[in-house]
Amino acid sequence: MTRIDRRALFTSGAAAALLAATGTSLAASPRAGGALRLALPRESGLLDLVARGAVLDCLTEIAPDGLLRAELASAWESRDAAQVWRFDLRQDVSFHDGTPLQAADVVASLQGRSVAGADQMVDQMSVTALDLYRVEIQLAQPNPHLPYLLAGPDHVIAPQGAVDVPLAQLVGSGCYQVERAQDGRHFRATKVVGHYKDGQAGWVDSLEVIVIPDAAVRAEALRDGFVDVAALPQPAELLKCGGFLYHPSAEDMALATRSDVGIPRVVGQQSALDDGRIAERWWRL
Repeated sequence: MTRIDRRALFTSGAAAALLAATGTSLAASPRAGGALRLALPRESGLLDLVARGAVLDCLTEIAPDGLLRAELASAWESRDAAQVWRFDLRQDVSFHDGTPLQAADVVASLQGRSVAGADQMVDQMSVTALDLYRVEIQLAQPNPHLPYLLAGPDHVIAPQGAVDVPLAQLVGSGCYQVERAQDGRHFRATKVVGHYKDGQAGWVDSLEVIVIPDAAVRAEALRDGFVDVAALPQPAELLKCGGFLYHPSAEDMALATRSDVGIPRVVGQQSALDDGRIAERWWRL
């Protein structure tokens, strides 16, 4: 495994305890406002993961505690021993371009994409619209895990299925809309006013992600106040200064943050940087 894969950049369910051991105080409740600025390495596609996690939603979401919950879907049911699935869509969701979410967008986004079941067999999804707010998904083989699988980053929903586009052109229904971006270099997004997740997610007013390949420079950016979170920084200068939070420890630093970054008590374990949802789950104190 690579260093990034092994540490998973803050995906441990024990993160709260580990951070408490390094001296941080975890806030009981998130606070709205402020900006979150991240410095990330170039490898492993972390910029893309965080950006798409901020802008795009899925039908379902795996919460940090591992429980499945609805996102763009409001309800679902299976038929024919979990080979056929029907999903009802929320009717209060609009994309960032102002168009309402409809079944045709889900069909265009998911049609022909693959899902892997618990037995690792891969099915191509056949997706059809039953009406404006209901879709049916048919699989070649029954798969009771489909709602969990649809929470993954490969199954995001965009208007007319425009999911495989450069970051600067990305339009979704997530808590943040793109302000400016350049693939592999930087990303900036602002909070969507009146979002359907208000009061539940999307706490900061703006998100900025900068790719800094050099670990020492990422550490300097955090030390000098240019960013709030640095992934895999060079630790020496930060340890000299003090006043930062480290995970999993000061000796084995995957993330370093300013002391005024709010971190959830439970952090997602599916993939790096809180399942790519760090933008909508973390906050500023």
